[in-house]
Amino acid sequence: MTELKAKEETKWLFETNSQALQAALRNLDTAYQNFRAGRAEKPTFKSKRKKNSFRVPQHVKVADDKILFPKFRDGIRMIRHREIKGLVRHCTISKTSTGKFFVSILCEVEHEPLKPVNRQVGLDLGIKDFVVTSDGIRFKNNHYLKKYEKKLAKAQRHLSRKKPGSNGRRRQRLKVSAIHEKIANTRHDLLHKISTRITNEYDTICVEDLNVKGMMKNRKLAKHIGDVSWGTFLRYLEYKCSWNERRLVKINRFYPSSKTCNQCGYINHELKLSERTWICPSGHIIDRDINASKNILEQGLKLIGAELSDHTDGGLDKTSARKHKPMKSEAHKSSAYGAVHSTG
Repeated sequence: MTELKAKEETKWLFETNSQALQAALRNLDTAYQNFRAGRAEKPTFKSKRKKNSFRVPQHVKVADDKILFPKFRDGIRMIRHREIKGLVRHCTISKTSTGKFFVSILCEVEHEPLKPVNRQVGLDLGIKDFVVTSDGIRFKNNHYLKKYEKKLAKAQRHLSRKKPGSNGRRRQRLKVSAIHEKIANTRHDLLHKISTRITNEYDTICVEDLNVKGMMKNRKLAKHIGDVSWGTFLRYLEYKCSWNERRLVKINRFYPSSKTCNQCGYINHELKLSERTWICPSGHIIDRDINASKNILEQGLKLIGAELSDHTDGGLDKTSARKHKPMKSEAHKSSAYGAVHSTG
């Protein structure tokens, strides 16, 4: 970096603060470490047309409706959509593909976990209904991609006709990006609302350990599975449970939760995906989704019982159970992000 700053053709490096440049080098080093360890692909150059960002690791201040950091001592005007609490550590400035600027401010705060509610739930993830709980609650799948599919296809056709490098193509590209952004924002909004509600209302949450990557290879369902975002939803659940001392239990993905009668244990090996209800030989009328969520809850509680039994040599000692409670945040501390809009 020192050598680059000394060259005439790279004098523009002085236009930004040195801490941001050092943070970019650290990110590059981390990327190569992950690549050499087999955890990620080989690092590539960023595209100017996609989301771009840089991090300011220190000397960040928020005053009134401005954010201040090195090289921007006069501050950049911003619109705050939430109160900033705790000690400000660093910030990340990002620009979306639609030309919007955001700043995410990392603050260190004392996190208070949610109070226990002594309730358990099993979750069955699906396409027709996004989530069905063992309590019979159904969360609708809004099919966001399907909702905007025709509008997106029309905008992309117009984009394909524009001359490369022209202003018309640039304007049309922004229109296509705006539709993609709308789909992503509405999808993530729903995922956050559902995951937050479930985390608030239940202590123990049981789900299937889905192989989403493998399921995406199904050419008939891949688009719908990608649109519903099971993997992202499970990731949201996992970190929210970790923050709030909730227990997230993943059962075996090969357990036939939909095919097993929750009341008598009969397994219907002939059950098809199109059959939403079925009747077992004992005469029980079964809704496949609710039945699956009840079976998932039952299997999850069995796993917890087996875990506690191992820790207590067969006894369900409550003190030992608390000792081995998973996903407990260290000293009840976590870092919370306060995102604000920038108009600068």
